[in-house]
Amino acid sequence: MENTLASRELQIERKHVIIELRENDRGRFLKITEEAHGRRNSVIIPSTGLDEFETLLDEVLTAGEEIE
Repeated sequence: MENTLASRELQIERKHVIIELRENDRGRFLKITEEAHGRRNSVIIPSTGLDEFETLLDEVLTAGEEIE
């Protein structure tokens, strides 16, 4: 059984993105789901890796800004 602790949705062009903080008997995790053209894909990031994920996302976005 999973519980949703927080959830946000956004529409980007033809993609619908859902970001959820969820919890089950094994712990908390971030679930990012993309829906497009009738397909759904998800990525799960355990809470133990969220700080590192955030750091790397920041680094990638900063590098992208520097290239422009």
